[in-house]
Amino acid sequence: MSEKTIFKRIIDGEIPADIVHDDERCMAFRDVNPQAPTHILVIPKKEIPSIDHIADEDQMLIGHLWKVIRDIARAEDLGDGYRVIVNCGQQGGQTVDHLHFHLLGGRSLSWPPG
Repeated sequence: MSEKTIFKRIIDGEIPADIVHDDERCMAFRDVNPQAPTHILVIPKKEIPSIDHIADEDQMLIGHLWKVIRDIARAEDLGDGYRVIVNCGQQGGQTVDHLHFHLLGGRSLSWPPG
């Protein structure tokens, strides 16, 4: 069996996190190395390694994640704009093999991002 990812350890309560949302399907918490004044990670509790591993039956879960992202952005008062980033694979900048969405806001975000 492979070692748990840091995100699975957060879900399991083994590592503390500044949690802003927690329900039966997903969790959201503040990034410990924020890249913007607001930097929140939104993750499914189901272990999905990346976008490439989303199954057809996950479509309701993925829709739920986007709704949670929207609701958190509203709660964080990001009405002036925000960015949602999902990295996929090594060249895409993914460093944890657990699907996660970066919600960034609270400042002007430049383009291109990387």
